[in-house]
Amino acid sequence: MTSWNDLDERTRRLLVCAAVVDGALRVGALVDLRRRPAEEVRGPKPVWATALAVVSSAGLLPVGYFVWGRRRPH
Repeated sequence: MTSWNDLDERTRRLLVCAAVVDGALRVGALVDLRRRPAEEVRGPKPVWATALAVVSSAGLLPVGYFVWGRRRPH
């Protein structure tokens, strides 16, 4: 397994940037989920919240929530 110190500077920067973007997407999705009424969410809110908080998805799960997990207000 490669350690952090074995990575070159560019790779370390890319990993840090990816982690920041993933974290921001997760926080944004969780805030939106908290504020959005249950009838505007596809699927149970607790399942979305748990998945967004626990599953490591490199930003794909929060993007999926924003694209498919929300319903348009009536």
